[in-house]
Amino acid sequence: MKHEWRKAEKGLYMPQASPVLIHIPKQRFFVIHGKGNPNGEEFAKRVEVLYSLAYSIRMMPKNGFVPPGYYEYTVYPLEAVWSLTRKGRLLSALDKSEFLYKLMIRQPDFVDNGTILKAFEIASRKKPNDLLNEVTFEEIEEGMAVQILHVGSYDAEPASFEKIDWFLEENDLLRRSKKHREIYLNDFRKTVPAKLKTVLRCQVEKDMS
Repeated sequence: MKHEWRKAEKGLYMPQASPVLIHIPKQRFFVIHGKGNPNGEEFAKRVEVLYSLAYSIRMMPKNGFVPPGYYEYTVYPLEAVWSLTRKGRLLSALDKSEFLYKLMIRQPDFVDNGTILKAFEIASRKKPNDLLNEVTFEEIEEGMAVQILHVGSYDAEPASFEKIDWFLEENDLLRRSKKHREIYLNDFRKTVPAKLKTVLRCQVEKDMS
């Protein structure tokens, strides 16, 4: 039976428009780092190289290689962890050119070292890309987090973060850092801003003061 993350992992990927406390288990990702305005070409190139690897694994059986334990699945959504440079944190207004981001696409549990190496081989053969050299494979455990579904443009996200801040205060929670994670549930290249759906997530801890 095909693994559909939207159905099988609704708690992780399909929150409501109100904040919720959740534990994020250990997950494994293709990862690439970048800096600058996400509307620029460099950002798009990094997204492209991640998807080239993700689909290399998804389509392996049709290319004559079946990874051990392989099962049918839907490719996971693009995610990003966002922060600002030191200069960007000191500015009075947001300057998107000072964004630091960590882009990633989660991979199924069956993916092992051999499958990862095969994915790089397939991706580089189909479409050589120097950015493949910047991609790593990481295991990440976020632990306790608060998340919310944001519907609308990315520039309107502060309203959803305000809801998160209220939730944290009411539940004696603190953000572990100023970084936050976004999970993009639809394709921002093909979706009008008003219909964009994004999971906003912050790592948290109990306020012990």
